[in-house]
Amino acid sequence: MAEQSTLILIKPDAVERGLVGAVLGRLEAKGLTIEKMEMRTMTDDLAAEHYAEHVERPFYPALKEFMTSAPLVALVASGDEAIPAVRALAGATDGRKADAGTIRGDYSLSNQRNLIHASDSPESAKREIDLWFG
Repeated sequence: MAEQSTLILIKPDAVERGLVGAVLGRLEAKGLTIEKMEMRTMTDDLAAEHYAEHVERPFYPALKEFMTSAPLVALVASGDEAIPAVRALAGATDGRKADAGTIRGDYSLSNQRNLIHASDSPESAKREIDLWFG
């Protein structure tokens, strides 16, 4: 078993639509353990740190506006190969193209309002967990 931890953000659109329980249920049904969890609103500074590689890109202002617009749920989940497991559960970034049975495929019709963020590598997971949970 390769035990991993990963950061997951249940984005403002999922919170606003009442999908937090559905997302958490899928994570737990997969066998992942929720280690830490809190509801908070992303600040401008945290957005700039979290999305550091995107700050200069043309889509960043809209992304920052969305992610700082309302509360989200930040959590750390762990389990066997948690990083690829969560990314598979999340589905393709563009909800219009995500497979049915994934979180985005079942609940999202957008590329930006796509319900969930999940760390994409062990290095990203460590950086993001440290950023969000110190």
